[in-house]
Amino acid sequence: MKNTATFIIATLLFSTTIMAQLKPVKYSEGNQSLNGLFVKSAKKNTQNPGILLLPAWLGIDKASKDIAENLSKLGYHVFIADIYGEGNYPKNTSEAGKQAGFYKKNYEAYQKRIDAALQELVKSGANADNIVAIGYCFGGTGVLEAARGHLNVKGIASFHGGLGKDASRAAEPFTAKVLICHGADDPFVPKEEITAFQQEMRDTKADWQMIYYANSVHSFTNPEAGNDNSKGAAYNALAAKRSFDHLQLFLNEVLKK
Repeated sequence: MKNTATFIIATLLFSTTIMAQLKPVKYSEGNQSLNGLFVKSAKKNTQNPGILLLPAWLGIDKASKDIAENLSKLGYHVFIADIYGEGNYPKNTSEAGKQAGFYKKNYEAYQKRIDAALQELVKSGANADNIVAIGYCFGGTGVLEAARGHLNVKGIASFHGGLGKDASRAAEPFTAKVLICHGADDPFVPKEEITAFQQEMRDTKADWQMIYYANSVHSFTNPEAGNDNSKGAAYNALAAKRSFDHLQLFLNEVLKK
């Protein structure tokens, strides 16, 4: 009984320590007040590699916090961006769709909001020239906009994100390396969009890779997405693990540590 009690107390203390790493950061872009989260690297590193994390369309959620904490244990400073800002947080998926739709259409506004978060990551201790941006779903679309907008990131990794851009936009050269982690059965990203994206990568001579995960649909990294693939969005534990492993390989290649 004594050993059990000791184990429970130790577990609670460990959990508290991990959660305490997440620090609220108030910042702004234009006149909009924003609320991000910063997680300091659990390891000392003179290179101070940083990761900017763009969450899915509902905003900062448990999934993004968990990922940030895991990345901090691996030696990265991580900042979770607030895209919508105070007074604009969606209460449901319908509101999230409208908010996300606005930024997808007004991509320059999205790029500015992402850049504001990027600056906060640097202020929090990350090396400005040693950063990768990663994003999930709506955030996966965002990291592509970070690359298209030539924000100061060395690489971007998109997980089950939208890949498209307006066909009238010119294809700009990519300086950031690109990793796309995509569910092979994702119904929300049309084949035409994938084809156009891959052509964009070829036209811009980007350093890119796109990995498909079998039996996976949208939101395959999010445990809260359920497990019913027929709904179009569902968690896939194996795909989530494999994509995180691929992310680590990408980070090891792109960032100095």
